[in-house]
Formats: sequence, C-alpha cells, structure tokens
Amino acid sequence: QVQLVESGGGLVQAGGSLRLSCAASGRTFSGYAMGWFRPAPGKERDFVATISGNGGSTDYADSVKGRFTISRDNAKNTVFLEMNSLKPEDTGVYFCAADEDGEGGFEPNEYDYWGQGTPVTVSS
Repeated sequence: QVQLVESGGGLVQAGGSLRLSCAASGRTFSGYAMGWFRPAPGKERDFVATISGNGGSTDYADSVKGRFTISRDNAKNTVFLEMNSLKPEDTGVYFCAADEDGEGGFEPNEYDYWGQGTPVTVSS
C-alpha cells in the first residue's frame, strides 16, 4: 500500500510559477512510475506528466511541454512538478499517482494509487 500526499498548490497570476510536491509512503518508491494528472473538459483526470522509477524517462502532455518539468528524489520518496509560464487553462486540482508495475502511462487506469490532490488557480 502506498499513500500519496500532494502539496504546493495555490493561486498564481498568469505567467507565474508553482512547484508541486508529492510525498509517498513505502519502502519501494523507486520501483514505482509516478504521474501527475488534472481535470479536463469531459475527463475527470487528464494526463499531465509521468516519470520512470529511476527518473531516467519522462513524458509530457503536449499542452505542458516546455513549461512543466517532472522530477523525483527517491531518497526522499518525493516527486515534483515544476510549472512555469502558467496559463489560466492550467487551473485545476492536480493529482499525483503511482504505478506499482513501474511502467506509468497516459491513462488514469494505469496507476494504482492516488493522492487527494492539490488545487492550482491561475488568474488572468
């Protein structure tokens, strides 16, 4: 069982930055692929970014490429999402997710554990 706790959300003006964190419990954190998701029209949770267990492989939604960076610190059981050049359309609750198979993916059903989410509001 893995418990995930997100933090770092808040209110920011368009063009600003935020850094989200997701702290995980468990001793096998480095074996999990991690992902970030947020709501989108017609989708409860839409893919934002994913990172492999050793941090060597990352992937991003087209809408955030070049603006967001996912990273992880396995010594601290934490994954991060650095968000720059924020836009109003980035507003939403951001969820952290863990895939115990270590494969990650673009779909929510590929992940086994979820946090409660942290809200991000970008004002224009």
